[in-house]
Amino acid sequence: MQEEQPTSKITKWFEKSILVAAQILLMAVILVMVIQLWFMFSSAIANQLNSIDSVPELMKSVQSAFSGVLLIILGLELMETLRVYFKSHRIRLETILAVAIIAVGRHVINLDVEHMAGSSLIGVAAIVMTLTGGYFLIRYKAPVTANCT
Repeated sequence: MQEEQPTSKITKWFEKSILVAAQILLMAVILVMVIQLWFMFSSAIANQLNSIDSVPELMKSVQSAFSGVLLIILGLELMETLRVYFKSHRIRLETILAVAIIAVGRHVINLDVEHMAGSSLIGVAAIVMTLTGGYFLIRYKAPVTANCT
């Protein structure tokens, strides 16, 4: 059996160090996002609860809250992607598609559909359908061995 070359050891150490640093950075970012979201939520409750007097204003507030929560979930999914890669040195397509679906969903929640061109709406719908179709095919049609990590 051949002994591992020094450059290979350095490369593996470098790769592990970068992945650990990226995971720590993502954890810090997610923690700051959660704290900031709670701060924004509590200040909005205190300042704007009595000023919301129409459904469109309520919808805008709820959309902002949902968007913030989805942003946190997006960060958690990215952490999962790094964790799986760190463990098995493979990127799972299912996880990448889930991250993309969450990102597009977050964008769709914030769209002003009343003022968008029809072609733009068709484009967004095509992206959503393509991503969810791909996720369905990967999740339910792939052989059992493709989902193992």
